Amino acid sequence: MQPQQCPGPVTRRSFLELGASSICGLGLGGLLQAQAASAPAAKSFPDTSVIFVWLPGGPPHMEMYDMKPDAPSDYRGVLSPIKTNVPGMDVCELFPLHAKCADKYNIIRSIAHEFADHGGGHKRFLTGRKPATPTGFVNDAPMVGSIAAKALEGKRNAAGLPKYIGLIRAGRDQIDTFSFGAAYLGSQTHPFIVNKDPNGPDFKVDNIALEPAMATRLDDRATLLSGFDKLRRDVDASGLVRSMDVFNQRALSMMTSPQVRDAFDLSKENEKVRDRYGRHPWGQRALLARRLVEAGASWVTVEMENPYDGGVPWLKNGTYNWDSHAVNCHIFDDARVRFPLYDKVVTALVEDLHARGLNRRVLLVVTGEFGRTPRLNVQTGTQTGIGQPGRDHWPQAMSMLVSGGGMRTGQVIGATNSKGEHPVERAMTPNDLWATVFQHLGIDLDLSYPDLQGRPMPILPFGEPIPELQPVT
Repeated sequence: MQPQQCPGPVTRRSFLELGASSICGLGLGGLLQAQAASAPAAKSFPDTSVIFVWLPGGPPHMEMYDMKPDAPSDYRGVLSPIKTNVPGMDVCELFPLHAKCADKYNIIRSIAHEFADHGGGHKRFLTGRKPATPTGFVNDAPMVGSIAAKALEGKRNAAGLPKYIGLIRAGRDQIDTFSFGAAYLGSQTHPFIVNKDPNGPDFKVDNIALEPAMATRLDDRATLLSGFDKLRRDVDASGLVRSMDVFNQRALSMMTSPQVRDAFDLSKENEKVRDRYGRHPWGQRALLARRLVEAGASWVTVEMENPYDGGVPWLKNGTYNWDSHAVNCHIFDDARVRFPLYDKVVTALVEDLHARGLNRRVLLVVTGEFGRTPRLNVQTGTQTGIGQPGRDHWPQAMSMLVSGGGMRTGQVIGATNSKGEHPVERAMTPNDLWATVFQHLGIDLDLSYPDLQGRPMPILPFGEPIPELQPVT
């Protein structure tokens, strides 16, 4: 299904059209101080962050984290489980790196919901609410990242980074592509989206450096620089900063912060670390996410959808996302390409967070919107023209990986029945996951915000933090 489009945040070109006189009048060098002066009084938040790795399409739980080797052949498939360094925790044979660090993450096997369409599944999973319509990608309730951005408005970070950042490839970066919309919370709570390939030789981030086009609109660079000192004297009195929209404030803030430029500069990273993550978009986005939360970002979403856009040869019987219908791909052949990349990236992130002492401060969540049908089916592939195996949408069971957050790791939480069809132990909903995430961020679960009719809407209508994921004191 093709995603619907929406305008999203203002473009860099729109920002530049503000004009040279406005820029000089504001004096970029002190914008951060002006923002601090105009922002609401800060409440005390813990120094915590979230990295949310999004696997759109529906990862196959029966091939990844909930394998059933004793199930009938038309359920279990052809891939086998392997033992990990945690007794009793098995993962797919294509995850050898997972097997080596299983003591550093947890697997949840018992979260489920009722919405099998991609649109309905995205909205149900990402908002914590049953959507008004079971199809379509435009939210009628805020995505959890926007809720976090709103709740953390008063939280400061020294670098001037946006609190909420999305690392999403170009062409899939419209706010409604994955139901990332903010609904009644407003577009000011949308993520700051970076859609360039961090692995590309020309990687740069819009709005964190002055462009040549900007310089041509000024008399000379000295004119701009002379405005900096002027700002220190009169920006608070001018009131202009407070009248600017949120997106322009973000852009200006980032333009004036060397810490922001450093956080986005992957050339400062050790080459071996970059290699460990993998020199492709998935790997370098994940590494960039770690750099961003380390620098102070509160929430970074990392999209890992298409493994074939980073120099990996296109597989005729593969597919661009995790939607492994038989008409889309040969599920096992696609897995043999997709899973090794995924194995490398996710375990690099898990191990890196631990190695850098970030495993208490940063909570990592890796998931898609639902699982796949436990029973395999064979259909004619659209690209291949021959019969091939696949699985359809299945929200009744799904698996996900979580790590960090100070939690005890090396756990398997919950279980499905012998065919992977539905939870039989510790049945939970996406809301329990998000209650855990909000608690980690120091967000009051009793918070509510008015909808477009002025009615108070709780950030989650139900759900409780998962006891097994609570920080270990």
